[in-house]
Amino acid sequence: MSTQPTIFSPELAARFDKLVTLYPVKRSALVPMLLYAQDEAGYLSDAVIAEVAERVGVTELEVRNVISYYSLLRTKPAGKYHVQVCTNISCMLRGGNEILDHCKKKLGIPNKGVTADGVFSLEEVECIGACSWAPAAQVNYDFHENLTPESIDQVLADYRSKAGK
Repeated sequence: MSTQPTIFSPELAARFDKLVTLYPVKRSALVPMLLYAQDEAGYLSDAVIAEVAERVGVTELEVRNVISYYSLLRTKPAGKYHVQVCTNISCMLRGGNEILDHCKKKLGIPNKGVTADGVFSLEEVECIGACSWAPAAQVNYDFHENLTPESIDQVLADYRSKAGK
């Protein structure tokens, strides 16, 4: 177990300590570590990047290079519910672009925007692996398939209700 000061919860710090021992090279734990850190912190702040870099033995620049490659990693806060709408070929052919446009209007935000109340953020994504059920979207880790403007309205209403706003 590490004795270094941490910005993470004790549980996550312990998980990180174990994670780096599972790989022959500590750097291999970088992407999973970034995902766990993002789940806990909400996004990858400068402080998160600095600590993760130290934990895996790479520079902060190397961590930022990895972050810039993966669209699922964020360096800005997202909404409580992060809505990712797929516009890849299967979803596009079945209305993915229309669903994205509908979400933009319904939420009043652009792609990569966050609602003023912080409940929702919206992002166009290439593929979420739900081609057979297109058009599809993912809210945090929940999939929603065979979407229509009416069904995405209900999805958003359900999440807004969960947020209590």
